[in-house]
Amino acid sequence: MAAAPAAAGSGAGRGRRAAATVAAWGGWGGRPRPGNILLQLRQGQLTGRGLVRAVQFTETFLTERDKQSKWSGIPQLLLKLYASSHLHSDFIECQNILKEISPLLSMEAMAFVTEERKLTQETTYPNTYIFDLFGGVDLLVEILMRPTISIRGQKLKISDEMSKDCLSILYNTCVCTEGVTKRLAEKNDFVIFLFTLMTSKKTFLQTATLIEDILGVKKEMIRLDEVPNLSSLVSNFDQQQLANFCRILAVTISEMDTGNDDKHTLLAKNAQQKKSLSLGPSAAEINQAALLSIPGFVERLCKLATRKVSESTGTASFLQELEEWYTWLDNALVLDALMRVANEESEHNQASIVFPPPGASEENGLPHTSTRTQLPQSMKIMHEIMYKLEVLYVLCVLLMGRQRNQVHRMIAEFKLIPGLNNLFDKLIWRKHSASALVLHGHNQNCDCSPDITLKIQFLRLLQSFSDHHENKYLLLNNQELNELSAISLKANIPEVEAVLNTDRSLVCDGKRGLLTRLLQVMKKEPAESSFRFWQARAVESFLRGTTSYADQMFLLKRGLLEHILYCIVDSECKSRDVLQSYFDLLGELMKFNVDAFKRFNKYINTDAKFQVFLKQINSSLVDSNMLVRCVTLSLDRFENQVDMKVAEVLSECRLLAYISQVPTQMSFLFRLINIIHVQTLTQENVSCLNTSLVILMLARRKERLPLYLRLLQRMEHSKKYPGFLLNNFHNLLRFWQQHYLHKDKDSTCLENSSCISFSYWKETVSILLNPDRQSPSALVSYIEEPYMDIDRDFTEE
Repeated sequence: MAAAPAAAGSGAGRGRRAAATVAAWGGWGGRPRPGNILLQLRQGQLTGRGLVRAVQFTETFLTERDKQSKWSGIPQLLLKLYASSHLHSDFIECQNILKEISPLLSMEAMAFVTEERKLTQETTYPNTYIFDLFGGVDLLVEILMRPTISIRGQKLKISDEMSKDCLSILYNTCVCTEGVTKRLAEKNDFVIFLFTLMTSKKTFLQTATLIEDILGVKKEMIRLDEVPNLSSLVSNFDQQQLANFCRILAVTISEMDTGNDDKHTLLAKNAQQKKSLSLGPSAAEINQAALLSIPGFVERLCKLATRKVSESTGTASFLQELEEWYTWLDNALVLDALMRVANEESEHNQASIVFPPPGASEENGLPHTSTRTQLPQSMKIMHEIMYKLEVLYVLCVLLMGRQRNQVHRMIAEFKLIPGLNNLFDKLIWRKHSASALVLHGHNQNCDCSPDITLKIQFLRLLQSFSDHHENKYLLLNNQELNELSAISLKANIPEVEAVLNTDRSLVCDGKRGLLTRLLQVMKKEPAESSFRFWQARAVESFLRGTTSYADQMFLLKRGLLEHILYCIVDSECKSRDVLQSYFDLLGELMKFNVDAFKRFNKYINTDAKFQVFLKQINSSLVDSNMLVRCVTLSLDRFENQVDMKVAEVLSECRLLAYISQVPTQMSFLFRLINIIHVQTLTQENVSCLNTSLVILMLARRKERLPLYLRLLQRMEHSKKYPGFLLNNFHNLLRFWQQHYLHKDKDSTCLENSSCISFSYWKETVSILLNPDRQSPSALVSYIEEPYMDIDRDFTEE
C-alpha cells in the first residue's frame, strides 16, 4: 500500500516514467548551447540563484523566443499570472489565466498515461517541463497558500474553483515531469497545508490525490498531529471522503521500509529498537494514536468495511467521482476497466452511460448520461471493492499497532467480523463473472487485480484479528461455539475460558461463521492459486497461542488435515511460501493431538507417500522446522502418557517413529544450526534456532544433553571442519539471550507454543553457554582449544 515509487516523480504505488528532459534543450531536440536560457533556468532551479522564473524576462523577449522554441505561450502566461496574483488582487484574471494553462498540461498528462500503457520508450512532455522550468510550480504553491497570509488581521481567500485549477495543474506537472513531486514533498508546510483544502468537497478529491502522490516519495513521514483541526476535518468527511482518505492514511500509519534486506535482520531490528527507545514513538505510531483519538473513527471504518453494495452512495455522486478520476487520471487503469465494462453492459441494454472524451463535459461537470442513468452492478461492486481495500488495510495496520487491544475491543463492539461474514459470498469471495474487472494488461488471477487484492487484504485482516487474541472466537457463530463446548465435554476437559467469555451478541450469524466459510473456499482453491499462502496463515493464526484440543478437533472434523496433506503430498506443491504456511498450519493442528496423528497415519498409509512427505520436509528446514518442532514436542508428551490410545498411535504412526530415532533428531539438529548465523537471522528463520533449542531441552529433561553435544562434535569432525558448528551455535545462543531477555520482548509466545516454561528455556541456554570447560553440558567442553572462536562481537552499532 505504501510501497516505494518505481520512478522519480511517481506517486504512492504508481510507477511513472520520467519525461526525457534532455530533449528539451534548444527547442526540443537540439543540444545545450552557450547561453541557452533553458539550461540557465535549470541551473537556477537546482541552485536557487540566477534565472528561476518567467518574471525575470520581458514579455517581448519571451514572445520572440516562443516563436523559435514553440513553448505554447506558457512563459508569457506565467508572466501574466505572476502580475495578476499579487496580494491585493481579486484573482479573477488569475483564474482566467489558469484556465488557459490547464488544458495545455492536461492533454500531456493524458498522453503520458496512454504512452505508458503502450510502453513507449521515449516521449517528451514539453508543456509541463516548460511550466515547471519557468517557475510555474513554485508560483502555484504560493497562490494556493495565500490564505495562510493575513493582511490587517484578515486572511486572504481564494475560490474553490481556483484552488481546483491550481491542484489540477500541479498534479499534471507531477505526472509528466521528473522531480516535481519530490520537490513538493520537501515543502513540509505546503504538505500540511494541503490537508486543510480537503475541508471543501469541491477540492477534496484533487487534494487527496496530490497528497497521496507527494507522501509516496516523501523521505520523512508527516505527523498527523501537526495537521490543523485533524479531528474536526476527519469527523466532517462523508463516508465516500473517508474511504478516499484511507488511501492517504495507508502511507502515514505504516512504518517506513528502507528496502534494504540487511535492515530486516534481527540484529538490525534490535539496534533500531534501542535507537527508537531513546527517540520515543515513531511518526507512524504517533499518527495511529492521533487517528484513534478521533471520536467515532474506527466505528465509521467498520461501517464502510461492512457496507453492502446496495447501501453505497447514489448514482449521481459516484458518476461525479468517476468523472473526477477520469479528469485526474488517478486510478486510471482501474477506471479504464470500469469504463470498458460499462460500455460492454451498455451494448446489452443493461445500462445507458456514455463517458465523454478527454476534456469534454457537461456544464455541471458530470459525464453525459441518458435519461435512465443506471449504474451497472459490476461498477457498483468495483466501487465498493476499491473502497474496502483501503479501509481494510487501515484497520489491519491499527490491529498490529501499539493500541492493538483498544482497536480489538472497538472492532468487536462495532461488529466488523459478522459484517464481513455477511459480505463473504456476494462481495469478498464472489464468483467471477465473464466480464470480471481486472486492471489493464493483467488477468483475473494476477495479484494486481482489485478482486485478488481485496481477498488478500481480507485474509491479512483475519490473520491479525485472530493471532494470539481471545476475540478469535467471534469468527464462529453460536452453533459452532456450542460445538466447541460439546467437544470439550466429550473429551472430559475444561471448556476454554475465552469461549465461555465470548459475547454471543457479537459473533457471526447465519448458517456458517467466517472461519468455516474460509475453510470451504480453502479446500476448493486451485493448486496454483496465490491465495493458498494467505488462507493457511489466516487459519493458523486461529490456532496460535495456548494449544486448544477443541479448536483442533473443530478443524479436523472439517477435513483440514486431509486437505493439507493432499496439497503437500499428492499435489507435490512447489511454492516455498505455500509449503511453509502449510507446514506451520499442520504443526499447530497436530500438536499434542492423538486424533490428528491417527488421521495423519490413515492418510499417509504407504511408504511411498511417507517418502514424498519426508522429501518435502527435508527440502527446506526453514519452511518445515515448525512442524518438526511440534512433532518432537508431541512425541515427548505421548511417551510420558499411560494411555492405550496413545500407545497405539506411538506404535503405528510412521512420523512419530521416524522422529523418535536419535540419528533423525541429530540430523535435524545439525542442519538447523548450520543453516543460520547471527548476521542472517530474521523473523522468518529464527524459528530454526528455537526448534534446535527444543530438541536440546527435551534431551536435557532425559539427561541426554551431553550425548547430543558429543554427537554434534563427531558430526563436525566427520565433515572435516571441527568447531565450525558449535562455535556458530555458541554465537547464536549469545544472541538469543540478548534478543529474548530484553525487557520489551514477550516470552509468552515461546511458552505457549512449546508448553515449556520460559525459565527452562533460559536455564538451558545458560547451561549451554557455561564457560566452564569441565561441564559436560557446556558447549565449550566440546570445542577443541585450537578451534575456539566464541568471543566474536556480532553487535551492530
